[in-house]
Amino acid sequence: MFEIIFLGTSASAPSVRRGLSAQMIKHDEYRFLIDCGEGTQRQILTAGIGFKKLNNIFITHGHLDHILGLAGLLSTFMRWETIDNLQIYGPRSALERIDDLLTRVVLRGATPPMPLSLIPIVPGPFFEGEDFTVSAFPVRHRASESLGYLFEEKARRPFLAERADALGIPPGPVRRELVEGKAVKLEDGRVVRPEDVLGEERRGTRLMHVGDCGEVDSLVDLAREADGLVIEATYLEEEREMARQYSHLTARMAAELALKAGVKQLYLTHVSRRYREKDILAEAQAVFPAAVVARDLDSFSVKRVE
Repeated sequence: MFEIIFLGTSASAPSVRRGLSAQMIKHDEYRFLIDCGEGTQRQILTAGIGFKKLNNIFITHGHLDHILGLAGLLSTFMRWETIDNLQIYGPRSALERIDDLLTRVVLRGATPPMPLSLIPIVPGPFFEGEDFTVSAFPVRHRASESLGYLFEEKARRPFLAERADALGIPPGPVRRELVEGKAVKLEDGRVVRPEDVLGEERRGTRLMHVGDCGEVDSLVDLAREADGLVIEATYLEEEREMARQYSHLTARMAAELALKAGVKQLYLTHVSRRYREKDILAEAQAVFPAAVVARDLDSFSVKRVE
């Protein structure tokens, strides 16, 4: 399971109720901040998340409304908060801009308060936890070098408690070893193999995150059967030509992607203050009923759907 907390959901400029782009993805003890628009650190505090374990930041692209908050975040770390290390991942061109922002504006010759790494990534897997991976994929957005991120739990074979009960396997370490794929010997001398108590392999939860984006055809296969899709809905269909001109999506385009890819739940963000939320939602749900328009500080659990 993944949890996503929307810290900023406005497009290009903040509104009274919406801050600039930032989302937090949580999985067990891991936290990943995706983008860091201006004001993100205040949203982190308002959400009650705090800065603990905020070691990994993923940047979708280098436009200012997605990175300016990094300056304030690092400035706060220099004065009040301490973390062991900070890794910022993203396209090389975005990291070059971030490097200018942090080293020339914030640090100005000072030493970062923690080991700070700017890590350029290319499409493909780049982060691995014990039971999940994160992969990057290319996204088309104007002339920028842009990436999206796919969070995937590793496939696993479920433990069938009823089979274990029938075999007289006691609760505790013995069952844990079977889950880990080890054969065990019971007190009565019987040997139980993992396949005796494990079901068929099942895929894990898939959460796909797309930042600013100008087209969806290249994303259909990547989004196939995703349990959750986070994507922009900057415009309404009535201004589709403006969306094309600025390389953004309409709510309908995002919904059509979710429908074609068989996505289970659609989360719309990066919305323009020129529209009413209910109009964005109506346009998306007319195509894909399982759509929501995320608001700042909304939190959702994303689980594997059968």
